[in-house]
Amino acid sequence: MRMKPGSIPLCMAALIGLGTAAPAHADDAPSFDRPGIAFSTGTLPKGRFAWEQGLPDFQRDDDGGARSTQYNANTTLRLGLSDTVELQLATSPYNYLRERNDDGGRRSRHGAGDTGLALKVALPSSHDKFSWAVLGAVTAASGARDFSNGATQYTLGTTLGYDFSERVSGALYFNLDRSDGEDTWTWSPSLSVALSDTVGAYIEAGISHIDHQSTTSVAGAGVTWMATSRVQLDASLDWGLDRDSPDLQGGIGVAVLFD
Repeated sequence: MRMKPGSIPLCMAALIGLGTAAPAHADDAPSFDRPGIAFSTGTLPKGRFAWEQGLPDFQRDDDGGARSTQYNANTTLRLGLSDTVELQLATSPYNYLRERNDDGGRRSRHGAGDTGLALKVALPSSHDKFSWAVLGAVTAASGARDFSNGATQYTLGTTLGYDFSERVSGALYFNLDRSDGEDTWTWSPSLSVALSDTVGAYIEAGISHIDHQSTTSVAGAGVTWMATSRVQLDASLDWGLDRDSPDLQGGIGVAVLFD
């Protein structure tokens, strides 16, 4: 069933209720991977579990006459195996695609997306201000035809993070996806600012290149709010910078930490 706009605030309110009433301070906030292109350099402590959910995420392309808008209920489940290693399960159980062709004809489709299993490792650093992590994943083409990559995808990515001050930090993300004999290279710089103990904002850019295809690039921003010590709400939006990139992509979401 398609999610109604009015159900999003109700979902958020219910999830906020899972957290404690105390606000989170910047130093104590969980290291969530939502939102943004890059993943965080932190992992969950051993035995901790996190649920990160798009409510929804979206992508829009407009080529003049033809237009498509896709909504994705992107879901990531994270489990801390040790203080530096975590296991992740990522999927999109529901997706909705609405299309309009050059002649004005319209159609819509829905279905589940692919499912992937990942291992994330926070690597050691001798510098207090520098952190980094790697993530390797395998994603099976288990989704519906319109929402599947069509082949098994292998992913290897890394994020390098640096704290310029207590409030300002930067990150550089590199990623390689390989699927059906083709490589997709992605890199993304970002800058984050803690506006208060519970509110943060960031700006980012992303560049991707697929073998034998044009390079695409986006840029945008996002905001996060620690509603409680264990619940984060987020909103983000990226704009395409060239004709081959999505015109708009982003979304709203929630991330919840469980003991």
